[in-house]
Amino acid sequence: MATPHEKLAESLEVLHVLQAEGRIAIRSQDLSRTHRERLLRSGFLEEVIKGWYVPSRPDETKGESTAWYASFWQFCAAYLESLKGSDWSLSPEQSITIHVENWTVPKQLLVRSVKARNNVTVLPHGTSLLDIKAIVPPVSEQVQKNGLRLFALPGALIACSAEVFRQNPSDMRVALSMIRDASEVLDPLLSGGHSVVAGRLAGAFRNIGRSQVADNILASMRAAGYDVRESDPFAAASPSLLLSRGTSPSVNRIRILWESMRESVIDSFPAPSGLVVDAKAYLKQIEEVYVTDAYHSLSIEGYRVSPELIERVRQGSWNPDLHDTDKQHRDALAARGYWQAFQAVQQSIGRVLQGELAGVVADEDHATWYRQLFAASVEAGICKPSDLAGYRSGSVHIRRSKHVPLSHEAVRDAMPAFFDLLRDEAHPAVRAVLGHFVFVYIHPYMDGNGRIGRFLMNVMLASGGYPWTVIPVEKRADYMAALEAASVQGEIAPFSHLVAKCVGAEVKPIVGY
Repeated sequence: MATPHEKLAESLEVLHVLQAEGRIAIRSQDLSRTHRERLLRSGFLEEVIKGWYVPSRPDETKGESTAWYASFWQFCAAYLESLKGSDWSLSPEQSITIHVENWTVPKQLLVRSVKARNNVTVLPHGTSLLDIKAIVPPVSEQVQKNGLRLFALPGALIACSAEVFRQNPSDMRVALSMIRDASEVLDPLLSGGHSVVAGRLAGAFRNIGRSQVADNILASMRAAGYDVRESDPFAAASPSLLLSRGTSPSVNRIRILWESMRESVIDSFPAPSGLVVDAKAYLKQIEEVYVTDAYHSLSIEGYRVSPELIERVRQGSWNPDLHDTDKQHRDALAARGYWQAFQAVQQSIGRVLQGELAGVVADEDHATWYRQLFAASVEAGICKPSDLAGYRSGSVHIRRSKHVPLSHEAVRDAMPAFFDLLRDEAHPAVRAVLGHFVFVYIHPYMDGNGRIGRFLMNVMLASGGYPWTVIPVEKRADYMAALEAASVQGEIAPFSHLVAKCVGAEVKPIVGY
């Protein structure tokens, strides 16, 4: 007779086959009752709504949102396709968020369907799906992305109300920047007789610096006999000159985030004192704070390390053979990697204190910090050598966060743009706060992004004469909530204030464990 472990392994094999087929939304009929109940009991499956499930991890805390947020878009695509066939599409507004690669999980997903009954389907963790009875664009005016049926971008821009431009200016500006020339929107504008919308789009294009597109829209509509009056739907001028002609939408999203947030950072930060004169003393102070910094930074990431372990690792007296449990081994390897990376960061700060541009130094050195962070784990066989290759080649999800980091394809466009912003930014506090935030917003690596983000922050702080700053683990909840507010709502003030307070407050050394 099979043991309970053998039975669970059998059920996991069935689940593995479904996942290998790309199935995220799993229906009751996809699994036998025995397999389904066994996987639910063991925590490998989570019910979304009656008859529909998503894979989950048994080590997640009961009621945690990570599995759901990671599955949200694929689940909704499969569920809607199964329920409605081809009679559905996302709303114009939510089509635009996907076009611009904004995969943040919405509180309510708006879906159009000809046969809808204006129902709300309640989904986990405060999310829902609103089914609106409305015309769906013909197939020729749709695009599909990751299984989601969307309005094609020109049609989505035309169908959006003026209010959407004011409520979601960042995404709307990025969407406008993706239009290559006026002809993309003129055909539907002319064929639909959209004179009011034409005036609105002309004003919107002029707002982002695309005056030629705006002029062509106005001239073409007027030549066809329409009375078009230009109106700017945005509440304010564009914060940044946007790039176009094939530029990844993620690049413009980052540029807009940076420009729209920088003044708030400057307002919340003490004025910089300037580059440190006594570089030797500054570097000595960094060495003295190492144990405290390592304890807090690693603890924020969930590693359980003591100051004693950190000190043994630094002195080279830690023996992996004496710490043979998996958890202890991983914690100690994380501490060893942190020490090696910390030394590399000190060298980078030395370059900054010698007058090199902090943004250039970070661009050139951050890959070294990353390799040092995980070199010990690779040597121990916990990580693969390929893990040190560089930016991630797959998707990643942040625990409990509605923010979905950029796709791995977009990372390769976004990181050079990020370092351009860092290099060109004049204010060191902006470099520090937005350097940290935008780095973890992009999430270029599969692991270690938070630690490297804090290293990056401190290199930038050094460039303005600010002290090495520790984010204390006691502030972890506030820290994560502030990053979430910046990522999802675009509100940088909570994060900026938190960092500014840590810069100004002395973090007490850890005594004992």
